[in-house]
Amino acid sequence: MGANGTDSYRLVVDDASPVRAVARRILEGLGVRVREAADGHAALEICLSSMPAGVLLDWNMPALDGLGFVRHLRARDGGDKPRVVFCTTRNEIADIECALAAGADDYIIKPFDIRILTEKFRRLGLIGTA
Repeated sequence: MGANGTDSYRLVVDDASPVRAVARRILEGLGVRVREAADGHAALEICLSSMPAGVLLDWNMPALDGLGFVRHLRARDGGDKPRVVFCTTRNEIADIECALAAGADDYIIKPFDIRILTEKFRRLGLIGTA
């Protein structure tokens, strides 16, 4: 467990397995451990057992969507620690403002690439600066 109450892994939450696979490949290539969840409920269960350092989060998912997940996460003990980056096709300013107001730290519009993901995670301290 890290000094800030988080584990050293990053959690990728998306109901589309190809998106999770691409994000995993990018992040593991940057030297970080990755866990995956297909919806917000599964992601919360993972977080309850071991809080991640960061979360790459889809908005539109069955069961518990990304907005619901981030609200539940932030309400938990230690849930203020992980850095949360929404990664979604929702691109309206109102959506971005809503996600940030709910507790997200940043926002990426799909489709994303290695450059965008690397820059966002680097800026949030979720990967090294080298």
